[in-house]
Amino acid sequence: MAKKKKAKAKTKKKSGLMQQTYSLSTELQAVVGAKSLSRPQIVKKLWAYIKSRKLQDHKNKRMIVPDAKLAAVIGKKPVDMLKLAGALSKHIKK
Repeated sequence: MAKKKKAKAKTKKKSGLMQQTYSLSTELQAVVGAKSLSRPQIVKKLWAYIKSRKLQDHKNKRMIVPDAKLAAVIGKKPVDMLKLAGALSKHIKK
């Protein structure tokens, strides 16, 4: 007699980062379009903003050339994409 195994309901556990929301500065709110988001959601919306307005340098895709709204968040000079997190930390509050 073969025993049937019960199928466990697979639930995806969220990491601690996804659950914690942060309040955003008014400059960052203008770019992402929300008052509070989790850190991964902030980065996702920021990249959507950058790609929709074609703010990456055409020769060196790692460099972000900010427009007027984004310059209020990351500064007026072109920024390396790996340094975006440091620039964002000034605009994110617990």
